[in-house]
Amino acid sequence: MSATTVETRPRAGISARGALICLTGIVWREGLRFLHQRGRFLSALVRPLVWLFIFAAGFRATLGVSIIPPYETYVLYEVYIAPGLIAMIQLFNGLQSSLSMVYDREVGAMRILLVSPYPRWFLLVSKLIAGIAVSILQVYAFLLVAYFWDVQPDDPIGYLTVLPALVLTGFMLGAMGLAMSSVFKQLENFASVMNFVIFPMFFASSALYPLWRVQQASIPLYNICLWNPFTHAVELIRFALYGQIEWTSLAVVACCSVVFFAAAIFAYDPSTGLTARRGGPDAGAK
Repeated sequence: MSATTVETRPRAGISARGALICLTGIVWREGLRFLHQRGRFLSALVRPLVWLFIFAAGFRATLGVSIIPPYETYVLYEVYIAPGLIAMIQLFNGLQSSLSMVYDREVGAMRILLVSPYPRWFLLVSKLIAGIAVSILQVYAFLLVAYFWDVQPDDPIGYLTVLPALVLTGFMLGAMGLAMSSVFKQLENFASVMNFVIFPMFFASSALYPLWRVQQASIPLYNICLWNPFTHAVELIRFALYGQIEWTSLAVVACCSVVFFAAAIFAYDPSTGLTARRGGPDAGAK
């Protein structure tokens, strides 16, 4: 039996129906994990609400927002930071979802997943779709609570127009987390590094204050904010809530999504990726 026959035989069983079953299984597993981890949902919801209800009340007078696109008039500080808090939910969820990849590698579940006949990129996309679905549920739960705090878009259609932006930003942040998760062998190491990623990305962005204020205070910090992909994720969500497209942010988020996902595919490649060089649990999976 030739090597070609051996390699192509597992692929022969791949079909659209089988791929859908595989995708559904991964999404369902992630959904069940999310439902069983109620503390994860509460923390994801409480964290932005604390910023919205407590910090925003204290910073409102100091960080009053002038008229900047997409706003056509002065807005409350709570309204301004809402897109940044939405992006923060997705950032935390993307890294927490990737944290589960480190756990799955430790307990061996990752090995079972990676030896399936489906392409590595398809399995990673399925994992990302599962994480995006969970993050969108968290975002709309936050928007529901914020609605009763009078934090809402001018037109209710904004709740629908923001959905594509949530999918794209969730994909970018999830792919970044996947690429990072390939570097760490132990759960504790990845959890500690999360703090060195989340907080710099969040605070060095337009999530809490307009960039023109940052520019007045520090030009180097302003340039860092401009190069921060999280800034463009926030702005993409901000404009989408008002039925508009911020084309620069859309291009940056799309390009970063491709780069981060390509890095994740390379890192999880069993022969050339970082997991193979580390001799990780999935290094032998073909």
